Amino acid sequence: MTAQATTLASWTRALRKQLDSLGLDSLALCREAGLDPQWMDNPQARYPLSATTKLWQLAVAASGDPALGLKTSQFVTPTTFHALGYALGASASLREVFERIVRYHQVVSDALLLELNLVGDCYEFRLRVPPGSSEPAAEAQDAFAALHVRTCRNRLGRAYAPLAVHLRRPPPADPQPWQAVFRAPIVFAAPETLLRFDRASFEQPLDDANLELAEHNDLVLQRTLELREAPSWQRKVRACLQAQLPNGEPSAERIAQMLHLSLRSLQRHLADEGCGYEALLADTRQSLALAHMRDPRCSISEIAYLLGFADTSSFSRAFKRWTGQAPSQYREALRQNGS
Repeated sequence: MTAQATTLASWTRALRKQLDSLGLDSLALCREAGLDPQWMDNPQARYPLSATTKLWQLAVAASGDPALGLKTSQFVTPTTFHALGYALGASASLREVFERIVRYHQVVSDALLLELNLVGDCYEFRLRVPPGSSEPAAEAQDAFAALHVRTCRNRLGRAYAPLAVHLRRPPPADPQPWQAVFRAPIVFAAPETLLRFDRASFEQPLDDANLELAEHNDLVLQRTLELREAPSWQRKVRACLQAQLPNGEPSAERIAQMLHLSLRSLQRHLADEGCGYEALLADTRQSLALAHMRDPRCSISEIAYLLGFADTSSFSRAFKRWTGQAPSQYREALRQNGS
């Protein structure tokens, strides 16, 4: 059975502020939903998805406003998401902002799976419900989508707008509030929540970047993730892959031997966690590649070796699939951004 998803308790503070601004008793609504309001002041506290979903339902009923989620993002501050908020504010480009959102989103909530992909001249940012998990409230998904667009506007100006917005939520009776917030073509009842952004704006260097501050908060976030992650077969396989990749691409059979499992047992364990070996290998390589690329002391040929590629050309082809850029282009962009 999949454990119930949870969300950082401090995220709910933004909804409480929204309700209070409407003259509603947010404290009473939290208690009715089964949430202890004192947890919101604990930076590590988390609420179960079932309780936060109930709070959203109660909040919409009390306010009579189905667009309530869109307005909640205005009450989010850098401290709402603790170290993540500061890391995002110090990032060198919107691409880097969203890479951090994807990398560290589980610190905020594991109710959604996030992806950022370069597709042609656009970046597509996807929010998916994990297999076998409950659907977060439509208003909560509205709030996250609006917050991500607001994050872009905070860095590039109020006029900024995405190219397109796809929302899983049913079409509202009056779509005007959504049009007013996103200022982009919107598809309701979409298969997945998706925001599409133009590539040029995402790769534009940001003047207020602070590499030292971003890296400091990265360390805090990484420690938080490590403390949160329960032992899993994916985590064990990743650790084995990191140890074996400098010796060449390891087979699934080799990793199974290291974990004292049969190949079939390893495949079954990963399938139970919604993952396959090849996908995990590619994801581990990609994460390590992006980390190594930030170290100017590590040459591209050395990175190819550390990731178990047969030669630099094979690594370059894989890196271009992951990022849309050759390794040399990516590293030059990092240099220009001061990353």
